[in-house]
Amino acid sequence: MSDTVTPFTLAVPQAQLDDLAARLAATRWPEKETVADWTQGSPLAKVQALVEHWRTRYDWRACEARLNALGQFKTNIDGLDIHFLHVRSKHPDALPLIVTHGWPGSVIEFMKVIGPLTDPTAHGGKAEDAFHVVMPSLPGFGFSGKPTQTGWGVPHIAMSWIKLMERLGYTRWVAQGGDWGAAVTTAIGVIKPPACAAIHVNMPLIFPGPEDMADLTPMEASAVAGLQHYQEWDSGYSKQQGTRPQTLGYALVDSPAGQAAWIYEKMWAWTDNQGNPEDALTMDEMLDNIMLYWLPATGASSGRLYWESFGSFGSQQLDLPVGVSIYPKEIFRSSRRWGERHMSNIIHWNEMPKGGHFAAWEQPALYVGEIRDCFRQVR
Repeated sequence: MSDTVTPFTLAVPQAQLDDLAARLAATRWPEKETVADWTQGSPLAKVQALVEHWRTRYDWRACEARLNALGQFKTNIDGLDIHFLHVRSKHPDALPLIVTHGWPGSVIEFMKVIGPLTDPTAHGGKAEDAFHVVMPSLPGFGFSGKPTQTGWGVPHIAMSWIKLMERLGYTRWVAQGGDWGAAVTTAIGVIKPPACAAIHVNMPLIFPGPEDMADLTPMEASAVAGLQHYQEWDSGYSKQQGTRPQTLGYALVDSPAGQAAWIYEKMWAWTDNQGNPEDALTMDEMLDNIMLYWLPATGASSGRLYWESFGSFGSQQLDLPVGVSIYPKEIFRSSRRWGERHMSNIIHWNEMPKGGHFAAWEQPALYVGEIRDCFRQVR
């Protein structure tokens, strides 16, 4: 298998964008929900407004140009093409960092933090805080290849990321992630490759046990309530994708309005907002991300990761240096005392004043500060 790393340029055919516009214009809408809020899912009027913006005002070419300007690449690992952004710092002592997104996210989540991470002196930081940044698209997501056989679960992805960093010539590096990115980053920590100096997660996969329920702190009680809400009211998508991703995929790959609504709901549920997703992210930002599902038709392939690996979201023992940032609107939150049971070498732990599931996207300045503070401990 070739170890070649090939530059990748996005150039979506205009015919594909014209097809999208035609599909959006021909959307067959359901009736309005029977409630006055989001409790039945993405409200009709909200999705119609998003789709109208997508059809008439959104500019994919601007996003395409930004991605191409950053530096995109592909390389084949274990028979699968992996797409990734690779932005080297001008600072020679920069620390290599691999950052992994989750669902329903993409490399779009990190567009605001690449500059501050790679060029800190231009963004109020110090040269000694610089990173070389590698941001891969998960298998079956974005412009990475789609697995044609089973087996591409979290442990396989973690091993592939280790191979990727080795292929790029990095002999000492750190890893970061949230959501599925936290699962992959945690798996890298469990593998403990000699080249990985530390990891950081913004959704620690640490869960309370029955023995914890008797003496919960206010923060822990809130975290338990959030977990219960997720299981009862917010986890239907994961059950569907974890059991029947193929069936769901037909609708998502065929209907852009359907794909948008499927993701838009989580932008409402998981961001730190005042009632609308647009409080946290602009429509254009959300549509940039949705396009990385629509254009490569990943409605089924991205959901398949749940079928492969949803059981990976469980507490695991970590002995290498670990940093954790807890954002108040995150799905799963952990207290430090829960974390200390499973992480023997915590080098950074911080509870943030604001932000949700998409930390780098929603609160880029806070996110960059956390990454700098954490990995400063291992430089």
